[in-house]
Amino acid sequence: MKRILTGITPSGYPHLGNYIGAIKPSLELLEEKSESFLFIADLHALIKVSDKETLKELTNGIAMAWLASGLDPEKTHFYRQSDIPEIPEITWILSCIAEKGLLNRAHAYKAAVDLNNEGKKETDEGISMGLYSYPLLMAADILTPNATHVPVGKDQQQHLEITRDIADKFNRKYGEVFNLPEAVIQDDKTVLGIDGRKMSKSYNNIIPLLSTEKELKKAVMKIVTNSQEPGEPKDWRDNTLFSIYSSFAGDDQIQDLKSKYEDGIGWGDAKNIVFEELNKLLMPLRERYEDLKTQEAYVEDVLQENAKKVRETTKATLESVKSHVGLKTN
Repeated sequence: MKRILTGITPSGYPHLGNYIGAIKPSLELLEEKSESFLFIADLHALIKVSDKETLKELTNGIAMAWLASGLDPEKTHFYRQSDIPEIPEITWILSCIAEKGLLNRAHAYKAAVDLNNEGKKETDEGISMGLYSYPLLMAADILTPNATHVPVGKDQQQHLEITRDIADKFNRKYGEVFNLPEAVIQDDKTVLGIDGRKMSKSYNNIIPLLSTEKELKKAVMKIVTNSQEPGEPKDWRDNTLFSIYSSFAGDDQIQDLKSKYEDGIGWGDAKNIVFEELNKLLMPLRERYEDLKTQEAYVEDVLQENAKKVRETTKATLESVKSHVGLKTN
C-alpha cells in the first residue's frame, strides 16, 4: 500500500490560493486507498517565524483550517512535526552522510546567496544553519515514517531528489532501511491575487480563506479591473476577476459569466457574482473553523493522538537506523 506524506509550513494564514492549489488537491489525494501522513512543519517554520506566540497561533490556525476544510483525522495521520522526536534524531544521522555539495545546490540556499551577491554582501551573511540544512530536516520528515510517495509541484522536485539521494546513499552504506520515495507530480494551480499577480502573502494581494463575510466581500471588491463601462463587451481571456472565478467555479457557472462579459456586464455586478459564489463555497469552511476555535482542546487532542500513532512507525524506523549504523538500541 502507498504511504503518502504531505507537509504544511505554518508561515502565514491560509488564503484562497492555498485552498485551490494545495489543500483541496491534497485532500482529494488522501482519499485514495493509501496510508496518509499530513504534518504541520512547525520546526521548519522557525526559519522564518521568530515570535513564539505567532508560531503557536499560526500552527493552531493551520490545524483548524485543514480540519475545517474536511480533513478526517480518523483516516489521515495528522500531526505536528515537533511532536515526533525521532525526526530530529534521524536528521543528525542523515547529516553525517549527506555531502555539503548536495546542500550547496539547494534552491533556497542558492537564492539567498544570489541575493547577498546582488547586494554586495558576504556570501553567507544572514543565512542561518536552519535555512542551509533544511533539506536534511525535510529528508527526515519523509524518511522517518518511511513514506513511499510525496506530492510535489513541478518546481519542488529537487526537494525529493535530495531525499532520494540521501536515502540511497544510506542504504548502500549501511543496508536497506529506507524506501526511495516517488514524486506525485501535482499540477501547479496558480490562483491570481486581487492585483493580477500570483496570490501571495508577500504581495499583500490575497483573498483570505477563513475571514468574515464582510472581509471576504471587501477583498473581492478590490480585485483590479479596467475602466470599461457597463454595456461594453469585456474580454474574459485576460481578466483577473474572471481568472479568480474560474479557479473555483463550475463549468456551467464559468460559461454563464463568460456570456455576461460578452454582453457587457458592469464590473460591480460581476464582482457581486464572484463574491456570492465564493461565499457559498467558503461559508461551510468558515462555520466549521469558527466552531473549532471554541474547541482548542479537541484540536490539540487530535494532534496528540495522531502523533502517538505515527510514533509507532517512527520509533521502529529509528531503531532500525541505529541498529544499522552501530548505535545503541532500546
